[in-house]
Amino acid sequence: MATHLEQSLQRDIDRIKSHVSEMGAHCEQALRDCMKALAEKNRVLAFSVILLDQRINGLEKEVDRLCLEFLVRQQPVAGPLRLAYATIRINLELERVGDYAESIARQILKLTSMDVQIPVERFAEIANLSIPMIHDSVKSFVEQDADLARRTSQTEELVDTLKSRLNSDLMRLNRENQIPNEALNALMMIARHFERVSDQAKNICTEVLYMCTGEDNRHEGTVTSRLIFLDRQNHCRSQMAEAIANSLNQPSFVFGSAGLESTVVDPKTIEFLKRKGLDASRQTSKSIDQIPDLNHCQILVALAPEARRAFPPAPTKVVCLDWSVPDPSKIQGTPAEIEAAYDATYRFLHDHIQDLVEAVLGDDIC
Repeated sequence: MATHLEQSLQRDIDRIKSHVSEMGAHCEQALRDCMKALAEKNRVLAFSVILLDQRINGLEKEVDRLCLEFLVRQQPVAGPLRLAYATIRINLELERVGDYAESIARQILKLTSMDVQIPVERFAEIANLSIPMIHDSVKSFVEQDADLARRTSQTEELVDTLKSRLNSDLMRLNRENQIPNEALNALMMIARHFERVSDQAKNICTEVLYMCTGEDNRHEGTVTSRLIFLDRQNHCRSQMAEAIANSLNQPSFVFGSAGLESTVVDPKTIEFLKRKGLDASRQTSKSIDQIPDLNHCQILVALAPEARRAFPPAPTKVVCLDWSVPDPSKIQGTPAEIEAAYDATYRFLHDHIQDLVEAVLGDDIC
């Protein structure tokens, strides 16, 4: 017969699993609604997905709270401790899936106003793999099924292949003037996010394997590069660069940003990034002295001339790059001129970051 402490421990674990299951179910529903909204050009359904992200974000906070209380109250060891640690990481992965669904819905809203034939069946091929991956990854967590986690992870490579084929088809249709540039960007973003969903599902499976077996192979075969974007104030350009870099979802990199001084994050930057499908609403401004072991980073990137003062003195093994670019938050003019300034800085940073990551990895990250 189970002791009182054992019963209490199991109740807490069951409560955590229940909330993660609910979160996963909402993510699944959001993604399925995205596919239906895409096929039907249904604006109402797209808006419902955007609103559902608030519920997913609320569940993320609740799961965090439950895990913290579990660690404090139960003082778990061995398997229960691994479960709590894995849950915290899985919680972040599912919240990101919710963000992807919201971004897909926003792209669909753009497409509803365009007269364009969408190759829905090609998107369905990807969705019909990535959505079940999310379902099975969460199921493997709840049931602590390592074999299911291993099988589910194997689907991710097929999703990558389908996304590459879809992008090629979209580019061909664009060249044949069947898809305008505005629709091409939205459709490629949707394909990218559905592919990212499979990445998050694989990450969840990796955490499940750690939880079940104690084996930590999350970064097996990779060398992590730490890259920090430096600015005079960590409020606009460097925040934008960090958000862009993190959206590449590269496990071989750890990205961060800081300023010679810290201040409030520029609200216009947060709103601009939201329109690009990137969530920077939780970012805080940091000063350089808040970054531990700055000289132990592999790459430092200055986005303003004065930020070069933070570079370590020569000789150094740190790669120091100067990508000085205008600060769009300082631009004055019409709303269109201000938006153009933000967009120019965004495109400059996106292209440079992607080129740098590709150079370090030695292959195409797209």
